[in-house]
Amino acid sequence: MSPHERFKGCHFPSCVVLQAVYYYLRFALSYRDIEEIMLDRNVPVDHATIQRWVVTYSAKLEKSFRKKKPPVGKSWFMDETYIKVKGQWYYLYRAVDKAGQTIDFLLTKHRDTKAAKRFLSKAIRANGLPETITIDGSAANKAAAEAVCQERDVTIEIRRTKYLNNRVEQDHRGIKRITRSMLGFKSFRSAQSTLIGIELVYQLRKTSQANPETRDKTLFEQFCSLAG
Repeated sequence: MSPHERFKGCHFPSCVVLQAVYYYLRFALSYRDIEEIMLDRNVPVDHATIQRWVVTYSAKLEKSFRKKKPPVGKSWFMDETYIKVKGQWYYLYRAVDKAGQTIDFLLTKHRDTKAAKRFLSKAIRANGLPETITIDGSAANKAAAEAVCQERDVTIEIRRTKYLNNRVEQDHRGIKRITRSMLGFKSFRSAQSTLIGIELVYQLRKTSQANPETRDKTLFEQFCSLAG
């Protein structure tokens, strides 16, 4: 899909849309902060429009990234963190590999075996089977991993070690730093779409130096290239 088709219907050039969306996903800023920044650049755009752009385009850009995403390692570290939606706590399941690269993520309403299994199945579909999965003491996560092994008739080493799982717990900070300023989401769709975008930019930050093709590009240039 060309940039023109991707941003069809917008009353602003694609470069303006991408800049506003990038600012929100990259920095701990509110929509009103970005409205003010854009006005300083002689771009009068309402904060509600910026919010609509983030929700509309984050998933499309992340889908483009997944086609180019470098392969991840076979040693996975899985955990979940809390995200507030409509005043209620929801759960963001995440996994990283031994090198710290993001494997996958999934926002769910519940924190149980069914949710954990759904996340693992999604991660495996996108990245293939791991050799090991490290989790904390969660019985639900252990049951989910065992269920996945049984259904697929495969052997995956499941390690329940909180100390080793600090790797993914520390990685949550990159996401929480951005979401903390948002003071919660008003809908599940908004939360899901925005988190997809935040995870996208976070992955770009982590993979940029390891990829020779992007090493000489700024993070914003890499972000914009996903719309091509």
